[in-house]
Amino acid sequence: MASTLPLFHLYGDPPDDQAFDFIHVETIASRSSIHDWTIRAHRHRNLFQILLIEKGGGEMTFDVAHLPFTAPAAILVPATIAHGFRFEPNVTDGWVLSFTEDAAGALTDRAGEALARLRALAAQPVIPIGDEAERARLSALCAELFEEHSLAREGFRLAMRGLLVLVAVGVARLAASRARTGSVTLRPADATVGQLRALVDENFRVERQLDFYAEKLGMTVDRLNDHVKRATGVTAGHLVRQRVLTEAKRQLVFTGQPIHDIAEELAFADPSHFARFFRKQTGTTPHEFRAQRGG
Repeated sequence: MASTLPLFHLYGDPPDDQAFDFIHVETIASRSSIHDWTIRAHRHRNLFQILLIEKGGGEMTFDVAHLPFTAPAAILVPATIAHGFRFEPNVTDGWVLSFTEDAAGALTDRAGEALARLRALAAQPVIPIGDEAERARLSALCAELFEEHSLAREGFRLAMRGLLVLVAVGVARLAASRARTGSVTLRPADATVGQLRALVDENFRVERQLDFYAEKLGMTVDRLNDHVKRATGVTAGHLVRQRVLTEAKRQLVFTGQPIHDIAEELAFADPSHFARFFRKQTGTTPHEFRAQRGG
């Protein structure tokens, strides 16, 4: 087991914090086939991904869950989420689109809203495609995007951005169709909640106090809590605690780090404080949680 959960730009490549307006497309087979059709658990700091599964299937690791999928389907993977894939060997294929948050911002004229909507949709990341015509349309868009990327003709960056918009809209419509069946509910993305989540992602290891986040957002703590509660049904403090808990679970499941090191990395005063926090949130200890998942 790795000592830390690998952080990549594209899978196998070192992180690139300078990536800007980045859009990349490749076939699933091109990378997975050289890794025995297994993409081990990892995450990307600043890349969102959309997978189009056209043939085959497999199983996806999504944080600490294991989700089966079969073609045809779309899969959404937000930045920072721990994920991995076991594809059906020599059968599975389709496309992987990877793009930075600034490229996603071009999906609407409201900064950040498009990415927040994609993140919300990704709460249930596997989206079956029941319409063959829609699968074929998305496949054609991905192929055209790949051609623009490969040939790099005049205006190719603008063309790629437009094609990414069409793919993302198509996937969002599929998710909206799924919502009408009652399996997921779509609501307009809340800009303040999106800003809060981004701030928490950047600072949760060292900042747990709501007054820090409220000040950054130009709000009082009470107003922030009320706003988040109306938009999400939970308090802002709950979002902060859940982000800490999510990171703790990832480290326990995907790494071999000693628990006292995880506690220190997450800025707990000592391992016993971390254990009390974890037990209060989950009903089990970090040791028990790791053991239950084969760690």
